[in-house]
This record gives sequence, C-alpha cells and structure tokens, in this order.
Amino acid sequence: MASIIEIKHLFYRYEKDIVLDNINLSIPEGSFLAIVGPNGSGKSTLLKLILGLLKPQKGRIQLFGQEISKFKDWQKIGYVSQKANSFNTGFPATVFEVVASGLTKSIGIFKFFKKEDAAKVDQALEAVGMEPFRRRNIGELSGGQQQRVFIARALVSDPKLLILDEPTVGVDAENVTTFYQMLSDLNRNRGITLLLVTHDIGTISDKVSHVACLNKHLHFHGETKEFEQMRLEEMSKTYGHEVHLLSHQHQHEHGGVR
Repeated sequence: MASIIEIKHLFYRYEKDIVLDNINLSIPEGSFLAIVGPNGSGKSTLLKLILGLLKPQKGRIQLFGQEISKFKDWQKIGYVSQKANSFNTGFPATVFEVVASGLTKSIGIFKFFKKEDAAKVDQALEAVGMEPFRRRNIGELSGGQQQRVFIARALVSDPKLLILDEPTVGVDAENVTTFYQMLSDLNRNRGITLLLVTHDIGTISDKVSHVACLNKHLHFHGETKEFEQMRLEEMSKTYGHEVHLLSHQHQHEHGGVR
C-alpha cells in the first residue's frame, strides 16, 4: 500500500530545545492514525512540518511521493484545527457559507458559484450529519456541531488526507463517541486517510487503525492492537504520569517504525 506521508530522520529544535529527534514515520494510504503524547511532546510541531508551515531542519518529508519542498497540490490535504474552542460565535455566516468558503481555492474568490459547487457543499454537510443545519448561523451551533462544519469545510474540496488537531476540544463529553464514529465512517466509506492528534486514545482506540506515540522521539508506531498490548507502566513513563487506559513500550525509541 502506498504511503501518503513518508518522514525520514526528521529533527527540529527551537533554539536549544530539541522538539523532534530522529522521527521516522510512514502513513499508508487509507489508514486512520492517532498521534498521542503528553503536552510539549512535539505533536503540534510535527503537524506544522507536515502542513509546510515549518521547514525541516534535518531529515525529509514526502507527501504523496513528492518532496515537501516541491509539493504544490495542497488541495489534496484538508486541515481542521481546534477552532471550536475559540470560534467567534457572533460571526455572521451560515453553515452553508462557511463550508462553501472551502472552495475558494478551486473556484476563485470572485468566480461564479455554480450549481455543482452548491452540490459539493451539501454532500460535505451530509457526510458529517449537518445538512439539516445548512441555513443556520454558525454561531448558533454547539461546539461539536461547529467542529463538524469545519470538517465539512475541509472535505468540500475532496481531499485525500485529512489532518485534525485535537478535534474534540469544545465537544460535549456525551457527543465525543458519535463524533469519532463520524470520523471512522469518513475513513471507511470515503477512503480518506486520517491523521488525528488526540488525548482521547481510550475513546477512539476501536476506531483508529494505527497509533503513533510521540514524546520528542517516536516511542511507538504500529497497529492499534499492538499498542493495546503494550505494558501500562512503560506507557506511563512516556507520558510522565500514570496511565490507566492503554499500555506501551519503548522499543524503537530513536525513531524506529514498526
């Protein structure tokens, strides 16, 4: 199976602090990868490097088989940040308009919005269960509903890879499970490769296909069933505090890939 993302011997530091140390990571097409790790473990920096917002200081990143420095087809990649936690609820836009704004790269800001473009918006909203809210003002929605709308905005340009950074921030606890089920359905039914940064590994472990445990080094990368079989005390060492959900070991501590 082809790799959507290929990372080799990646290093990154801020001044004297090493944030990522010899990271090797391969993300297969069609997989659903959860990246877990404590605060300050380098997860956000890794996402910024993959999205081209930072440049590798050492090592290389390939996207869709192409060196990231030469990669131009960013429409293949959708990104959803922690927007629901800080979104301006007074923003005067409907759900439909927010999702439609995701098409500006493909149709242009001032070009005529065609019927087929409206159909794409409706299809994206339907995929995340928000089509009935298409005319509702975005500020009237709950945090979880807003985050679904932002995912629809990322989906409307038909990406092959969807990257989500802590997407359940602002989502009510009782709705987290259904939210992750929606992501799983996108992965399985639409064949979208998903890369998810999360602290909810206990909730989502039955949805993701692979787990990467990051804390400056890549301590583990493999299938979810392997991750669940690791020893709890070893994962606790990685996190720096006691962990009660899943176990872990420090094999491949210096960036090895399972």
